[in-house]
Amino acid sequence: MSTTPTPFTADDLAARMRHAVESAQAAGLDGLLVMPGPELVWLTGYRPTAITERLTTLVLTADREPTLVVPTLERPDAEGCAAASALDLVDWTDGQDPFSVAAGLLGGTRMLAISDSAWAMHLLGLQDAAPGVAYRSFTQALPMLRAVKDEAEVARLAAAGAAADATYGEILKVRFAGRRETEVAADLARLLRDFGHEQVDFTVVGSGPNGANPHHEAGDRTIEEGDAIVLDFGGLVHGYGSDTSRTVSVGEPSALVREVHEVVRQAQQAGVEAVAPGVPCQEIDRAARKVITDAGYGERFIHRTGHGIGTTTHEPPYMIEGETQPLVEGMCFSVEPGIYLPGRFGVRIEDIVTVTATGGRRLNATDRGLAVVH
Repeated sequence: MSTTPTPFTADDLAARMRHAVESAQAAGLDGLLVMPGPELVWLTGYRPTAITERLTTLVLTADREPTLVVPTLERPDAEGCAAASALDLVDWTDGQDPFSVAAGLLGGTRMLAISDSAWAMHLLGLQDAAPGVAYRSFTQALPMLRAVKDEAEVARLAAAGAAADATYGEILKVRFAGRRETEVAADLARLLRDFGHEQVDFTVVGSGPNGANPHHEAGDRTIEEGDAIVLDFGGLVHGYGSDTSRTVSVGEPSALVREVHEVVRQAQQAGVEAVAPGVPCQEIDRAARKVITDAGYGERFIHRTGHGIGTTTHEPPYMIEGETQPLVEGMCFSVEPGIYLPGRFGVRIEDIVTVTATGGRRLNATDRGLAVVH
């Protein structure tokens, strides 16, 4: 469905690596150690074929060129990554101590940020090899490193949103009543791939009382006439995430389902309308939560209003009380209030929104009304 975007160049990735070092310095750090995972892909385009006990790490400090430490047997793959021309490659062979190799690149560093995805054995090995260095997690030290997207990243997120929207349009046509949740979830996964997702991350199908569990895994429950069903699904398109939720009714909805759905719809609208540069993240949560609380369902809205999205489905910033980080043009995140009535049903409506110069723009365009399926 989506056209293949222009790949990120070595210059693009070199700029990201410089930005990472500058961000680390601004946070009082000497640099970063980036392990296999979303940050390494974002910074270099390198995704090891397999993440194993062999150490791979990108060393980013102000006093040396970006250096990627890799096992010798994986060097050919690393040489083919998009940022290869902007990197020094240092390889180590089986039988060598890779932690000493990495430690030898750290110079006089005293405090480094390290990927949240780092294995404990790798962090402990580095601590033994360079005992004078302390570490902080990326989430703790640099939560906003990937939060502000450039135009090319927003375009990828928009393409992912369009693919998820197309999936929703088609899932409304399938049969729900009399089928298991797992069968509908399989339909969602197939459609996501049909519309361009290279990776399917989740297909939540919460029917009837299962919809009151926000992260319900699709199970063997048979969907019944009259059920409200929370559909929440997404994955990756060109390396960037989709994530959307809609709630549908199998047959004519009850008055209570209609009432709750309308409250959630208004809450989601209020959250989106609150988006603007400079607005603290918590104000998005407050705007959506006020609508639900005023309607008498405040205790049934049991999660944050939103989360950032990019090369991972969940990343900073988070739309939650206490998060005072101001919104910045280019940030992308979900707005997804919900109401969950235990033993009965749940309702959630979710769009991805990007911050523009004047407000917020939805990256999902499907109808937020209560759809009736059969």
